[in-house]
Amino acid sequence: MDQMLSLFAQYGILLVFTNVLLAQAGLPLPALPMLIVAGALVRDGQLSLMLVLLAAVMGSLLGDLPWYAAGRIAGYRVLRVLCRVSIEPDSCVKQTETIYERWGAPSLLVAKFVPGFSTVAPPVAGAMRLGLPSFLLYSAAGALLWAGVAVALGVIFHTQVDRVIQWLSDMGALAFAVLALAVGFYVAAKWVERWLFVRVMRMARITVDELKVLMQGHEPVIVLDVRSSTARKVDPRHIPGAVAVDIAAPEHNVGDVTPEHHIVVYCS
Repeated sequence: MDQMLSLFAQYGILLVFTNVLLAQAGLPLPALPMLIVAGALVRDGQLSLMLVLLAAVMGSLLGDLPWYAAGRIAGYRVLRVLCRVSIEPDSCVKQTETIYERWGAPSLLVAKFVPGFSTVAPPVAGAMRLGLPSFLLYSAAGALLWAGVAVALGVIFHTQVDRVIQWLSDMGALAFAVLALAVGFYVAAKWVERWLFVRVMRMARITVDELKVLMQGHEPVIVLDVRSSTARKVDPRHIPGAVAVDIAAPEHNVGDVTPEHHIVVYCS
């Protein structure tokens, strides 16, 4: 155990920085376990609290900035790329958009506590034209709050964390296999969740050509644009004849729709 603690004490700050950076860049690497371990080492006097928090904030900002810049440059188009590489379901974009539209920049303070919101929030903030100084301020404050809570958990439960480290130390090389298996299980579970979501959505989707034929036919069809008002301002393009709908209160816009209508819904 002493050897493992010495390793963490020597490279702990670098491990925290790298873990948070890769997680915020979009890789499926949970950062909370590392921060909790770092908190236990802070309690044991092995690491500096200020350096741990600084490493977490810097790693978070460096992971968020490329996505923020992509959102500023490419707008909502970058979300299409993000949903392809992310292991979160596509629904995370709509949820993030709704949260950000309701709370604005202050929503970045809690972004890292909300699954799916952490990775998607920076490009959404960029697409919605949040200024760089404001983004840096709120993103750094949110990262500090998030890392502070995780480190505090490590300080409070340092005895239990030490026992886990002792157990891993006793297992030797097998410990790395256990950790790799745990990460692999986490990634697999998220991919299954995404696959099930995409499978359901694929069954209910319609292609552009199919929609065109349907709209040119004789059967009644209504197209609903459920993008947020901000998203419609960012990208004013729309399907001709589509009805703008507030997804939180759709009854205000679709009251005249009858069961005979074909209904097609699209969002960001």
